[in-house]
Amino acid sequence: MVKKVMDQLENQFLGCFIGLASGDALGAPYEGGIIERLVWRMIGRTGDGQMRWTDDTQMALDLAESLLSNNGLSQDDLAMRFAKSYRWSRGYGPSAARLLKSVRNGQDWRVAAKNIYPDGSYGNGAAMRAPVLALFFRENLEVLVPNAVAAAQVTHSHPIGVDGAVLIALATSLLLQRQPPEQVLSAVAGHCQTTEIMATLQVATSWLQENRLVGSKDVAQHLGNGMTAQKSCVTALYIALRFLNQSFAEMMDFIIACGGDVDTLGSMAGALWGVYNGYEQLPVVDLEQREQLENTARRLASRS
Repeated sequence: MVKKVMDQLENQFLGCFIGLASGDALGAPYEGGIIERLVWRMIGRTGDGQMRWTDDTQMALDLAESLLSNNGLSQDDLAMRFAKSYRWSRGYGPSAARLLKSVRNGQDWRVAAKNIYPDGSYGNGAAMRAPVLALFFRENLEVLVPNAVAAAQVTHSHPIGVDGAVLIALATSLLLQRQPPEQVLSAVAGHCQTTEIMATLQVATSWLQENRLVGSKDVAQHLGNGMTAQKSCVTALYIALRFLNQSFAEMMDFIIACGGDVDTLGSMAGALWGVYNGYEQLPVVDLEQREQLENTARRLASRS
């Protein structure tokens, strides 16, 4: 019996991590404008043809390694890992790049973040890596939420940026427990701290409750497809819940049709879909460093 439970847990952890990386890699060629797409066309595959992933997956890996190494969250260690892993070719935003370069050069992350984001960043960078926190802290929401807040604050301390990270972390945890969409939406709403996130969450909830098959253009218009947490986190949650019982490929086709920050929508929705449906239901994507991704997921799953 114990082996079966562990097998299922590992299947879901692998599903979450590989779902995140697959959504990231599959979405990256469609992210941004013409210039960004042309650049990714040139650098989007390794020398042996494997699909490359972006900063979304890199920061998820960094967060996982930091949590495992410290047996919990260390903001200082996390900031340094982010800084050491920074490579321009991963598609980091310009402000994030400045922040991580400053930390790499020895500046305290709190000072660097304040200099670059005086009011805190409200981007989706903290949310895109938040599924890892749900895997590490499992089903303990009382511990998960404050750690999601603290992990977000290293790079995204604006209330909207934090709220987006908590939303994705909570949703991942609840889908790990295979809670139905209505329970996920209710729990996430109960922890929402900003009117901006709540407003889009209410729209998404009504669509799902009414079983409305909203088109990709309307999703992008009313929920968003941008780089801010307000315009992407609820979008990713809505799409993941809507396609929960459909294929990963169908979900990614819809995300690509939404446009905008496609890689991050793909990574967040991919993690949510993957943690619910498991690794065995994911399509085979020839990802770079796949063995490392899978080993990291297994290490998270094997924690007692």
